[in-house]
Amino acid sequence: MAVIMLQSWSDSLKEAKKTALLQDGKRKVHYLFSDGKEMVEEYDVKTDDLTVRKWRKKSTLGAQGPWEVEVGDTSPVLTSEPHVIMESSSNPVLMRKDTKTSFQWRVRNLPYPKEVYSISVEPEERCCVIRTTNKKYYKKFSIPDLDRCRLPLESSALSFSHANSTLIVSYQKPREIVSLEQDLLRELKKIKATSEGDTDCRTQ
Repeated sequence: MAVIMLQSWSDSLKEAKKTALLQDGKRKVHYLFSDGKEMVEEYDVKTDDLTVRKWRKKSTLGAQGPWEVEVGDTSPVLTSEPHVIMESSSNPVLMRKDTKTSFQWRVRNLPYPKEVYSISVEPEERCCVIRTTNKKYYKKFSIPDLDRCRLPLESSALSFSHANSTLIVSYQKPREIVSLEQDLLRELKKIKATSEGDTDCRTQ
C-alpha cells in the first residue's frame, strides 16, 4: 500500500502544472494539481534547502481558500489595525524547518530544561506528541509527507534537543522520502524559471 501511495504522490507532483520564479536567492515553484489544489514551495538557490511549503484549495463554492503553511514560518503577519487580537510574542511558537535528511520542528519560547520534555510517536493517530512533565506545554503534530505516502511512523526516527529556549524535534526522513525529494529537485531545476515574476508566483 505504501509503495502504491508513494508512486501516486510522485505521479501527482510530476503531472501538476508547474511555474518557477527565481527571486531574492529563492527558487519559488507554484504547483496546480488536477483537483484544483495549489502548492507553493521555496528553495534556497545555494543550498537547495526547502524553506517554505504552503497549500491552498478552493471552497465548496469555488472561492479561493486561505494559504495553509506546512513548512516555514507560521507567525501571523504584523498589522497596524488596533482591533486585531494578536498572540502574545512570549507564547510557544511551533514551526517546521527541514534539513535534507530530517523533518524538523522548532518550538520557540520554551525555557524549561531538556529533561522536562517527552517526545513520542502515536502510530494509530499518525502524529507526534510533545509533553512536559511540568504540564506547561502539550502539542500534537502530524507529518503530512508520511501521510501522503502512507509510510509508517517510527519511534526510532525521533530525536530532540534544547538550547536558547528553543526545543528542536527531528524525525529522520525514510529513504523513500529522501529519494523522492532528490528526484523532484532534479525535475524542478529543469523548469525554465523567470526572474521578473510569473503572476502566480509573484503573489505567493
